[in-house]
Amino acid sequence: MTSKSAAAIELTLYGRNACHLCEDMQQALQELQESIGFSFKWVDIDADPGLYERYNTQVPVLMHDDREICHYFLDPEALKSYFRQEA
Repeated sequence: MTSKSAAAIELTLYGRNACHLCEDMQQALQELQESIGFSFKWVDIDADPGLYERYNTQVPVLMHDDREICHYFLDPEALKSYFRQEA
């Protein structure tokens, strides 16, 4: 499933420290990272008042640019579908 497009995509995971849902999504992303071929960065919403206001009750939120892929739990099918659309 790895493609040039997917390999070049860096996703953003918005969350907060000591959030079990955030930790779960981060772990699930790490497990899929190699097979799909993407990277992601972690952003702590509590460090930025604007992000806190925007995502406070939705974390974790997985985004690419301005498009939300999923929130609360990783949806592997939504992620794979997103990469198919980007290819």
